[in-house]
Amino acid sequence: MRSPSRAENLLLTFRKPLIILAHIGAFAASLMFSFLVANNMQFRREWLVEQYPFLLLLFLTVKLPVFGMFQQYRGWWRYVSISDLLGLLRASLVSTLVIVVLWFLVILQVPAIRQSLPPAIAVIGQGVFMADLFGTILLPAGLRMVIRLYHEEFRTTESRRLKRFLIVGAGNAGEALLREILRMPVIPYQTIGFIDDDPLKQGTHIHGIPVLGTVAQLPRICETRRIEEIAIAMPSATRRQLRRVIEVCEGTKIRFRTVPSITDIASGKLRVSQIRNVDINDLLGREVVHLDLDRIRSFARDKTILVTGAGGSIGSEMCRQITQFEPRLLLLVEQAENPLFYIERDLRRRFPAVRVQPLIADITDRARLEALFGQYRPQVVIHAAAHKHVPLMELNPGEALKNNILGTQVVADAADRHAATNFVLISTDKAVNPTSIMGSSKRVAEMYIQDLGRTSGTQFVTVRFGNVLDSEGSVVPIFRKQIDAGGPVTITHPQMQRYFMTIPEASQLVLQAAAMGKGGEIFVLDMGEPVRIVELANMLITLSGLRPGEDIEIVFTGARPGEKLFEELRIEGEDMQPTGHPKIRIWKNIPLDRDKLRAGMADLMQVAADPQSDRLIAGIKALVPEYTANHDGLRP
Repeated sequence: MRSPSRAENLLLTFRKPLIILAHIGAFAASLMFSFLVANNMQFRREWLVEQYPFLLLLFLTVKLPVFGMFQQYRGWWRYVSISDLLGLLRASLVSTLVIVVLWFLVILQVPAIRQSLPPAIAVIGQGVFMADLFGTILLPAGLRMVIRLYHEEFRTTESRRLKRFLIVGAGNAGEALLREILRMPVIPYQTIGFIDDDPLKQGTHIHGIPVLGTVAQLPRICETRRIEEIAIAMPSATRRQLRRVIEVCEGTKIRFRTVPSITDIASGKLRVSQIRNVDINDLLGREVVHLDLDRIRSFARDKTILVTGAGGSIGSEMCRQITQFEPRLLLLVEQAENPLFYIERDLRRRFPAVRVQPLIADITDRARLEALFGQYRPQVVIHAAAHKHVPLMELNPGEALKNNILGTQVVADAADRHAATNFVLISTDKAVNPTSIMGSSKRVAEMYIQDLGRTSGTQFVTVRFGNVLDSEGSVVPIFRKQIDAGGPVTITHPQMQRYFMTIPEASQLVLQAAAMGKGGEIFVLDMGEPVRIVELANMLITLSGLRPGEDIEIVFTGARPGEKLFEELRIEGEDMQPTGHPKIRIWKNIPLDRDKLRAGMADLMQVAADPQSDRLIAGIKALVPEYTANHDGLRP
């Protein structure tokens, strides 16, 4: 940003006296013009020498304090707006009214005052007062507009070559964005036009910039006008509307930007001109989740809460969400020291009033977990730790079984023995009719939690949902790295599709479900509509200002072991029942016999120590009959 010059600093220091002097000059010029109008634009001695000085003294005596009362000497003229001009109008009307009352009802009606005036004064006509009213409005307003135009048109400097810029949305946000761009000391853009689907706006101009067409015409307009960057100035637009803009522009080399949300603009937190890059979360995230905050607060406040997998994507966000509800103590259990180090620092910085205790532990280490539960006595346990990567778990099935099944059993048993009030298992859509080791291991963990909850004083619940955007190792950060490297973007199958949810949304709904649980439920979160991975890749490439298939190739590598083309996470049907929250359902199922379940789990743990494909598959199918194995993915 350009630093103010010495002359500009002097102007700012003496701004108010200079503004008053400017008003005095405007008032004197306005009265002079009024006399000229009343005298056929002729200078005559009788009004120039005898009438004008006397009336100017009266006008200044009245107008200066009245304009001061209406705060006309405090404005910053380079940012003058309609509200400033309305204030000027009010000050002009009031001051003229006061002058007219003084002149015609006091000065000319009181004999002693009238007789003391020179004869030429008493014959001043009403036309002078009326003409002066218009001059008092127009001249100060003109001064303000000249200053603003000077700063917007002549004092702005161009930053090398201006980017050719298009604004989608010719409403209030679009107009405000253009206005703030024009005010910038260094203009980065050459605004070419607006885009809007409203037929009434077609062909109109906003601050001299035309509305060029509709969203459907974007590709043609971008090509013919050589557009380099687009700002989506629709802060209230739905994700579907934003996706439509991006999809229409697929195949064009354009950068996409968006304005802040209406909430941030209205609160003054952000300005319209603080545009940012459009992110995939803007396109695939859903509307704001409405939570029962009082219920969650009573669930979490003043409690000792333990989160396993606290350094992971979901676990760390769970910690951030929980700290907003003022727990007494937050225990961060994590096996990897670096992620634990970073989440602890982040929480201490953002929530210094909340006590945080980092704890390095392997969730399969029963002695370590027993010691931690005995020492801290957590009341709420959020179990987010798990091995989640499907292909890796196909190659390392024993580790998937140990971490996801045995680890869950160890943590749940400790919560039961040490009388925790609530336990929440975070599960996955891959546990539905599983085709992978990871999905089936999570299904067994769900079964154990549900069974334990039948006899425990702890309320055990499970929350099941799909993929989360930008989680570690997920498809979005992988695609970004591939795009940054120049491609190709690799996708396993052209029909592959997944459900997606943002990390904060998933974490908030987990807390909501946990607060609602009575014990034994398997909660299923509404993930919305599934997204084809090809479409996701195309959107990410387009958002990067590149063209899918031209600048960045998309290569299909074939489905990996354990993968499904379609995940199954429905929330409707006879086996689903509603809850008090529209985005949360409960899956009804028949629990397995306890003895059979625990015997089967014990057999699986023996196989995990020395995994053999046939024995491992048979052990899983004994507990999860719906499991269909992909034998190619199993390795001893």
